[in-house]
Amino acid sequence: MMIRSATADDHAPLYALWQRSDGICVRDEDAYLPFCRYLQRNPQLSLVLELDGQVVGSLLVGHDGRRGYLQHLVVDQPWRGRGYARALLDEARKRLAMQGIEKSHVFVLRAAPEAQSFWSARVDWLLREDIDVFSTRENS
Repeated sequence: MMIRSATADDHAPLYALWQRSDGICVRDEDAYLPFCRYLQRNPQLSLVLELDGQVVGSLLVGHDGRRGYLQHLVVDQPWRGRGYARALLDEARKRLAMQGIEKSHVFVLRAAPEAQSFWSARVDWLLREDIDVFSTRENS
C-alpha cells in the first residue's frame, strides 16, 4: 500500500474510480481543469491510494485557512474493509495539522447509505444537526 499526493496525471484513473463508486456524485467540478486548480490551491493535501501500482483509493483534501474539507473518500469495492479509508483519513488529518488545521468537515450524501454508515461509525466524527448547507453556482 502506498499513499501519496495526488497529481494532475491522476485525474483519469480517479475520475473513473469516482464514476464507478456508489455514494460519489461526480459533478462538473470534478473535470480535469477544476481538479488541477484544486490541487494547485491545496498543494500536497489530496491523496491517492495505490496497490501494486494501481489507483484504488482517493481523498480530496483542502482548507480555507481555518477548517479542512474532505471530499471523495473512496476505496474501490474489492479493497474495502481493510483499513485503507482510515489510513487515507489519518494521513489527511496529519497533513492538515502540519498546516495548523485542526478541525475538518466532510459532506456526505444522504442517499449514500454505505458512506453514512462509515462516517457514523467514526467516534471522532460527529453528525452536525445544527447547520444546513446552501450552494449556488455562477450564472444559475
